Amino acid sequence: MKYALVTGGSRGIGRAVCVKLASMGYNVVINYVSNDAEAEKTLDLVREAGSDGELLKFDVSNLEQTEQKLNEWQESHADSYIEVLVNNAGIRKDNLLVFMEPNDWYKVLGIALNSFYNVTRPLIKNMLRKKYGRIINVASLSGLKGLPGQTNYSAAKGGVIAATKALAQEVGRKGVTVNAVAPGFIKTDMVEGLDEAALKAQIPANRFGQPEEVADLIGFLASPNAAYITGEVISINGGLYS
Repeated sequence: MKYALVTGGSRGIGRAVCVKLASMGYNVVINYVSNDAEAEKTLDLVREAGSDGELLKFDVSNLEQTEQKLNEWQESHADSYIEVLVNNAGIRKDNLLVFMEPNDWYKVLGIALNSFYNVTRPLIKNMLRKKYGRIINVASLSGLKGLPGQTNYSAAKGGVIAATKALAQEVGRKGVTVNAVAPGFIKTDMVEGLDEAALKAQIPANRFGQPEEVADLIGFLASPNAAYITGEVISINGGLYS
């Protein structure tokens, strides 16, 4: 039985990734922090896709809580390991830096960047022992280009991109690949409040992307067919930035 963990899997891109991995035959461990109803919806969709899954509720920005939950999962699945990890959890707390409150800085970095360490470190050990693993980090256009009003989010996602490149070099010989995808404007809760009409005019594809399009890319990177791709950051933004 093959297992994949998706952080922030209850909605948006995370939900679409859960469904995609389920269609690829993975039992999906769906991480979320608070919204039980939406997490249950994702689990239903995973089952509709022909596989099964389980909910794992914990705050990825909390090191102790993360380690406890992942250790408990491993103890209850002694003969298995999580071979695909999708670090997707993230939030926006937009503001100009001069007006940004400390909590909005640290919360965004905690969920989008510190979680990379908190979740990846305990799981990568078994990937290295088994000499197979796939780590896909959901970065952002903001981490590549930098966007005004998103200094915190740009810093977090830029850190994820740098960590992706470094870790890929550490584990490549052991059959573990580490890649990132950098979505642009995708139709999820994360773009609520943005002026879609004005932003679409800047995008060569003339539309926002769909979560399923990002999930298809992540599905490929999670597959054995992507074994020779590692350390890459692949943009998916309709031509907005390259």
